[in-house]
Amino acid sequence: MQSSSPCIDACKTFTVSHQHFLGFRTSSSSSSPTLVSFRKSYNCVSCRLIDGKGSQGRERVKGRGKDNVWSVDNEMAEAAEKERERDERRKKKKGKRMKSVGKREKGDDKVLVSGSMLMEIETVLQTQEPVIQPAWNTFASSVSGIWKGVGAVFSPITAEMQPVDIGNKNENLYDCYTLSRIEAVPSPSGGQTSQIQRKINWVSMNPYGENRLLNGGSNSRKEKSEDGDSLPTFESFDLTTSDVMEEDVMGMEPGLVFFEDGSYSRGPVDVPIAEPDESTYYLSPTFKFEQCLVKGCHKRLRIVHTVELGSGGSDIQIMRVAVYEEQWASPANIQDQSDLEFDLKPFSQRKRTQPSELTGSWKVFEVSATPIYAEESITEETKDTPYVYLCTETLKKRSLPEIPVLFKEEEMLDMQDVTVLWLPGGVTAYVDVSEDGILCIGVGWYSDEGINLVMERDYGVDGKLREVRSKSEIKRRWSDPVPV
Repeated sequence: MQSSSPCIDACKTFTVSHQHFLGFRTSSSSSSPTLVSFRKSYNCVSCRLIDGKGSQGRERVKGRGKDNVWSVDNEMAEAAEKERERDERRKKKKGKRMKSVGKREKGDDKVLVSGSMLMEIETVLQTQEPVIQPAWNTFASSVSGIWKGVGAVFSPITAEMQPVDIGNKNENLYDCYTLSRIEAVPSPSGGQTSQIQRKINWVSMNPYGENRLLNGGSNSRKEKSEDGDSLPTFESFDLTTSDVMEEDVMGMEPGLVFFEDGSYSRGPVDVPIAEPDESTYYLSPTFKFEQCLVKGCHKRLRIVHTVELGSGGSDIQIMRVAVYEEQWASPANIQDQSDLEFDLKPFSQRKRTQPSELTGSWKVFEVSATPIYAEESITEETKDTPYVYLCTETLKKRSLPEIPVLFKEEEMLDMQDVTVLWLPGGVTAYVDVSEDGILCIGVGWYSDEGINLVMERDYGVDGKLREVRSKSEIKRRWSDPVPV
């Protein structure tokens, strides 16, 4: 059972004319994948007079201008011509542009959204080897307990903070505190595998929005929250009696991929891909993709993408991107008596990581889980989808997408240019597609220590879950080459 909060969310829409890439397609003129744009093309005839001299050197006679009754068609043709010229310029550039969007304040030059970053393997340190599948009881023990946290919602188009709630004075509230109680409970069916029960209480706050001073901008509002001291603390609320944000049960479901440290990727094992039918055109199923990263066993990050699929999978709307960082406080069966200080800042009071901080060489340890769909491998009792776990270790180099030299400020930002959301607190969220049409929903969590945690979830062109990857990336800070 789940109670939704009254929030104002922007949505990001992708539309394609075929059914194979879940609303995404690749571009043959670029080495990186692109998201589909909304631009319309018109079949027009464009006539224009070339000024200057003719082919025989004679000057062209200039006549008095005449009102053109076909001005609307000419405007459409001119717009289409400009569009083609922009497309040609874009094709000559490799990669994707990177630009802050939204209302820009003076000095606010931080990147909020960008194209996908280019990643290439430099050296394979350890080839793929099978690893033991994580034990469910160990995973359940890792996630259990009382977790205190902060949360926020971001636009899937501009990556700007969005309201999570409406206050008593009809004001927008941008931050929230959460209190999660997670514990393993016996399965109602009487099986040996337990279930994980979760209940999340929350309170909303902060009518000021994001503190732009932390990201090189300026706060234009009169009620400036420069250092976050004006925001109420976690201890000033009694979250045990506050509203319930979410209450659910998590079991050994087919689409859940988990790891023993408590990190996991949760979502459907397949998404509907089919030819559009007039009788079902109004059906738009909505899915939640929840991915959790764990740092040091006592802090974790959860990012939830809410995605709506329509027209048999050809139309995708990213309705919501919610981010929660939580800190373990105590076991679930013991009342919180911890003396640990709650040191998590609200997301509005954090700096945003910039693309340049993730460039360079990284030592990557990766554990992947690949589902097996053979019918003989699925047990009749549980109907679970088994997974094969593999690990590998590589040296990879991450580079920025190329930024065009000329970019008009008044030019609209294409949907294909928005892949990565650069969120406060070192968080990145992205939806991308490879040249083979593999849809990837990924999240990242970067810290100043030079460690980047990544969780990626891939879907194939048939709509089935293809692979889930958990990565630990350590930034290479040495100058000497690594011996091979």
